[in-house]
Amino acid sequence: MKPRVSLQDPAFRNGNFSLRIDPVRSEDGGLYEAQVTYNTEIHSCHVKLGVITVTLNPPNPVIENELLLMSCNSSHQASLVETCWLHDKHSGPTSRTFCSLSGTLSILHPAMSDAGSWRCELRYSDKEIVSATFNLKILGLDGPANPVVYAAAGSAAD
Repeated sequence: MKPRVSLQDPAFRNGNFSLRIDPVRSEDGGLYEAQVTYNTEIHSCHVKLGVITVTLNPPNPVIENELLLMSCNSSHQASLVETCWLHDKHSGPTSRTFCSLSGTLSILHPAMSDAGSWRCELRYSDKEIVSATFNLKILGLDGPANPVVYAAAGSAAD
């Protein structure tokens, strides 16, 4: 896994034996074991790493007005009950949340307003909820709502 894996060597003296994986890949999911020997004692811990994969079709960046399919999958073993997509740009009372059984979100005509942070939330039959956040980039023109702009003679116009 080198060079994606590193140990936090300076933190060892403080009892921190963390392992860092950057970037995480789908195949990194699974059970990890850490063993630390101190004098004659051996301490160990187990950590299960679950991985969520977000797929865009076409891939990021997306061109404005082209069909966009977003899908989200996880290494969790239980049955998937529901997938919800939340657009964080529109949080609060005007939140844009889309839920489905299929796990795929279709945006027929993506606009500049669809760009930004999206969260995929997967709900499973064992009541487990896992989520991942990613940044959607849209290529397009973000101009005024009204295509007519008035400017005083002698001034600048943008």
